Order: sequence, then structure tokens, then C-alpha cells
Amino acid sequence: MSSPRHTPPARDAEPNQDEPIVLRMPVDVRSISLTVLAALAFVLFLQYAVSILVPIVLGVLISYALTPLVASMVRWRVPRALAAAIAVLLLLGGIGTGVYTLSDEAMSIVANVPEAARRLRQRVIEHQRSTDGALLEQMKKAAVEIDKTAQVATTTDQPPSRNQRVEVVQPAFRASDYIWIGGVGLFGFLGQFAIIVFLVFFLLVTGDLYKRKLVKIAGPTLSKRRITVQILDEINQQIENYIKVQVLTNALVALATGIALWWFGVENYAMWGLLAGLFNSIPYVGPVVVTIGLGIVSFMQFDDLMKSAYVCGAAFAITSLEGFLLTPALMSRAAQMNPVAIFVGLLFWTWLWGVWGTVLAVPMLMIAKAICDHVEDLQPLGELLGE
Repeated sequence: MSSPRHTPPARDAEPNQDEPIVLRMPVDVRSISLTVLAALAFVLFLQYAVSILVPIVLGVLISYALTPLVASMVRWRVPRALAAAIAVLLLLGGIGTGVYTLSDEAMSIVANVPEAARRLRQRVIEHQRSTDGALLEQMKKAAVEIDKTAQVATTTDQPPSRNQRVEVVQPAFRASDYIWIGGVGLFGFLGQFAIIVFLVFFLLVTGDLYKRKLVKIAGPTLSKRRITVQILDEINQQIENYIKVQVLTNALVALATGIALWWFGVENYAMWGLLAGLFNSIPYVGPVVVTIGLGIVSFMQFDDLMKSAYVCGAAFAITSLEGFLLTPALMSRAAQMNPVAIFVGLLFWTWLWGVWGTVLAVPMLMIAKAICDHVEDLQPLGELLGE
């Protein structure tokens, strides 16, 4: 009886070069569906709660900016409530002084708008007269002839209709309506501003109250509390550094732009320098808006395209140097975000909250990245936001 033949083990079949490489991963459809539904519900909540969330976000950011001042006064044995009140009063005093000082320049800019529009209209009329308008006239005549032909083609010999013609009369202009709408908007703004001020004061008074509460909720063990304290400290440090860098860079941009405009002889240079510093916090959109505004104002003042181009180039160069050199040098590696994430976040928050979303897009992304970097389940999202 012959012994059974042992067949050699079959070699692994070589992969076909034409077949695509597939990475097989277990996917739970139910968890993905729940995640998508939760994300959509969260977005709807953000959109409908804008009137509540915007003051809260502004209050938190302003409190982060004032926290070092309050902490320094507390170290000098000043009661925390008194230190918070002093910080809030200094903030209100600075805003009031700025508004009072620059109100004359703002009124002069508004007063020059009709004259600027008249000069622009005159320039357009002169340009139209200097160019050959034969082609435009021929196109107008052709359009008139086409209208006549269409009227003849659509005319029929049917008896006139008995339908009664109704004419809609627009109501007369009443300035009281616009004054009422403006007054309601002003009172609404003042109410929101008062809410933000009180929220800032309470956040400064409470200090690390919510930090201690989160540590207490984290768990009874000492290790969990230590990890929670470390995460909260790192998040607070990143957000505080971001606020400090933004305040410093915006102030430098405002100062440099004001000096450059003064050197060029632009009127209301202090107002435009302040606007350049404020709009600098809005990525991409802010510098472009200020540059276009300066181009129009300088052209109306000097009536010279080259000098207007020099003014626009100087303002754009200042913001570009700040964005590409100064801010990356001052910002830590962990707090930096890639340009694509910033641009997409700007579009998302603008769609969600309008103008306030445009202003708060970068701070919201910064807060989200700081939280995602220290929460294990959210670290992939933080990696997408970072460089």
C-alpha cells in the first residue's frame, strides 16, 4: 500500500495588478447615522440660538483678554470683585474714549459721501463722453426695433377684455418709520452690549469656579482629577495666548497703517488705522475690505490712480507681513491652523451666524481645536484643523 502523497502548500496568489487596493475596515452604520443626526441637530441648535450664543462667546473671549489684568491686581491683594469691576470699567472707558475721540472723523467721512458720489458720477460721465458711443447707440436702436416688432406680433384683433386694470400705489416715504426701526435696533444693540458687560464681570469674579466644578465632576480618583486639571490648563493657556497675540497684532496693524496713511497725507488716517486693526481679526475678508475702502477714499481725495495704488499697496503689505510673518512667529505650533480649515470655517460660521459669524469664526475654530487636541475621541478633528 503506497503512502499518501503530501501535496506542497499552495502559495499565496499574487495580487492582480489591475485590481484596486482596498482597505477593509469595520463600519457600524448605526453609529455613523447617529453621529450625522447629532451633528445636524447641533448645527440647527447653533443657528436658532444665535441671539444667546453670540453674547456668551463674546463675553468669554473678552474675559480671557481681561483675565491677566485681574490676576495681576489680585496678586497685589486687591479683592477679586473689585479687580473685576476695575477691569470692566477700564474696558468701558476705553471704548467710550475711542468713540468720543473718533466721532468727529467718522462724521466727516459720512459727510463726504455725497461729494464723493458726485465726483465719481462726474468722472463716469466724462469717461462716457470721451469714448465713442456709436456702438452703444446702435445697440439701443436695435433693441427699440426689436420691441416694436414684438408688440406688432403679439397684437390680435380680439375684442378688449372686460378685466379691470388695477394699479398698485406704493405708500409714501415716511421718515418716522425708519427712525423707529433704527431706534429699535439701537436699543437691541445696547441691550446685547449690557448683557455682554455683565457676563464678562461675572466670569471675571468667579475665576476658576467652573474649572473646579469640572474637576469635581471628572471622578473621585486623584489621577482623573490631575488629568482633567492638566487638560483644562492647557486649553486655557492656548486660548489666552491666542487672544493676546490677536490683541497685539491688531494694535500693531492699526498703528502701522495709521502712520502710513499719515505719511501719504490721507484724511481721517486715525479712523482708517483703527478700522484696519479691527478688520485685521477677520481673515482674508477684513484686509480686502479695508484696502478697497482706502482705495476709494484716496482716489476721491487725490484724484490720482498711482497714489491711490500706493496707499492700497502699503495697507495690504502691512496686513500681509502681519499674517505671514508676525502671527506665525508669536503663535505656538499647537495653536496654528491650516489656511484651508480657516477658510472653510469662515464660510461655515458666516452662513451660520451672518456678520457675527464672520467676526467670531477664527476664535471659535481656535477654541474647537484646543478642545479637540485634548479629548481623545476628538483628536482626529483637531488634526484636520491644525497644520
